[in-house]
Amino acid sequence: MPPAETPCELSGYRATPDLAETRRFLEGLAGARPDVLRLERFGTSGEGRELTAAVASKDGLFEPEAARAAGRVVLLVQNCIHAGEPDGKDASLALLRDLVENPSLAGLLDRVVLVVIPVYNVDGHERRSEFTRFNQNGPVPTGWRANGTNLNLNRDYLKADAPETRALFRLLRRWEPDFFVDDHVTDGADFQYDITFALDTTPDVFPGTSDWLRDVVAPELVRGAREAGHLAFPGPVFLIDETDPSRGLAFNEDPPHFSTGYMILENRPSLLVEMHMLKDYRTRVTGNYAVLATLLGLLGRDADRLRALNRDADRAAERIGVDGPNGGPFPLVIEKSGSSQSVPFLGYEYERERSSVSGTYTVRYSNTASNEPILVETGSRVAVSVRPPVAYLVPPQWVPVIEVLAAHGVRIHRTSAPWTGTVERYRCSGMRWPPRPFEGRFPILRGGNVENAFGSFGTCALSSESMTFPAGSALVLLGQRLAKVAIHWLEPEAPDSALRWGFFQSIFEQKESGEGYVLEKLAAARLAAEPSLRAEFDQRVHDDPAFAADPAARLEFFYQRSPWYAAQRVGEYPVGRLLSLDGVPIASD
Repeated sequence: MPPAETPCELSGYRATPDLAETRRFLEGLAGARPDVLRLERFGTSGEGRELTAAVASKDGLFEPEAARAAGRVVLLVQNCIHAGEPDGKDASLALLRDLVENPSLAGLLDRVVLVVIPVYNVDGHERRSEFTRFNQNGPVPTGWRANGTNLNLNRDYLKADAPETRALFRLLRRWEPDFFVDDHVTDGADFQYDITFALDTTPDVFPGTSDWLRDVVAPELVRGAREAGHLAFPGPVFLIDETDPSRGLAFNEDPPHFSTGYMILENRPSLLVEMHMLKDYRTRVTGNYAVLATLLGLLGRDADRLRALNRDADRAAERIGVDGPNGGPFPLVIEKSGSSQSVPFLGYEYERERSSVSGTYTVRYSNTASNEPILVETGSRVAVSVRPPVAYLVPPQWVPVIEVLAAHGVRIHRTSAPWTGTVERYRCSGMRWPPRPFEGRFPILRGGNVENAFGSFGTCALSSESMTFPAGSALVLLGQRLAKVAIHWLEPEAPDSALRWGFFQSIFEQKESGEGYVLEKLAAARLAAEPSLRAEFDQRVHDDPAFAADPAARLEFFYQRSPWYAAQRVGEYPVGRLLSLDGVPIASD
């Protein structure tokens, strides 16, 4: 017989099971109903723990090809990427139990295969303590936010530094889910809702998918939660100013280092669930359950529509780059449009007080309900776009850059011989790096919560010129399903590009310099021969006291304007953008 209660339920919703208990519970379910539930291993964590997914499917269809042939869609639910936020895990265990035990729920699997990752951040999950989630109302103990090397896996979706991330990509390639859910718990403000959620409908989402998410999925989730006795708000609750809730809710930036932002590049709809940290654990787990069960029913009802939307989105991605520079612009950076609107909101009354500790205002929430409308930043726009090339050419020595593309499943060819030809390439300058690391690197990022504090992107100017590429260079043709992944990784201005994350740091390093007595001669000769250069130098000395007082900087001024400096190729981005494949020697697969 399958277990009647989950470990969380047995504790009276005071505790969440460790990894071994979670595994035993799932093995009990799978052993009792092997025709409905199967466990599959999809990788290993940095500390050597197994990464496991539970697959719930009717009629023994546990292979993706067989499930798709039967007309089923795949729902992938990811839990515990932040292992101190276990609500989704315990909700998923209860849902899997009910799908196995309760005949009245068996119909939810008629058109849907449910793939559940109960614990994604397994190493963080086992770093259990009562001191891991300061703001959260239970359970105790819980796991740690980051993995075994202290990386936040929900900042790793494009750079793929962690073994867990690369294992997840293998699972994505195996199942190619039709819908993705990432379960979390909030921080931030207090309010009456126990559930908030986000669905991306920004300009980089396939239009038909965006319409369906906004018009169908969002109201259905609110309805399903309400019927189960919960309150759900159809949007993330991030305050514009944490010291002043009256200013309203901020636009939700979702670049592809986040799970749901990454799924946009996979051409798939996704749902970010945020249970409210201050609600009791029973309320949070049962609320998360209501969201998952409602979504499962909706996907079964709309299975044909969802399959058609995803098929069309894939076809649109496969057209990217096919027309080369004659194709339309591709959105790289999405930001708020500047518009806002007032929406109904079930909050709590609060007071703002000046704190003698922090020196600023602090907010004290009451238990008195407030049903006043709130201002929400709405709408988004494309801030940066690019016209995609036909393909990218990456020299073979940039091994980590190419390995990340391969880990994502991007299709890569190799050149069979050295090749010289005209390409587009970027020359970058003006970058500034942060004073301390972020996610193990020194990134040049913008947008997305705390990332605003890191780095400063300069300029990358595009030019057409002749370049030579060695044999074995990686040729990344667009016109494939994962074209968006390739573009976001290889276009410098993309919010999570390889350049922004530091995979090309060395191109900004100067490796040679001139001795002072040599540069003095160079400077004197050029000042005598070039009046315009003398005027530029004199103006710089006049306008910049720090420069004027720095002998080395004054000499470097002339070195940087010499052919010796140009030969160092500082800031020359080594990736070529091909507008044609003519003459490129492509190795046979």
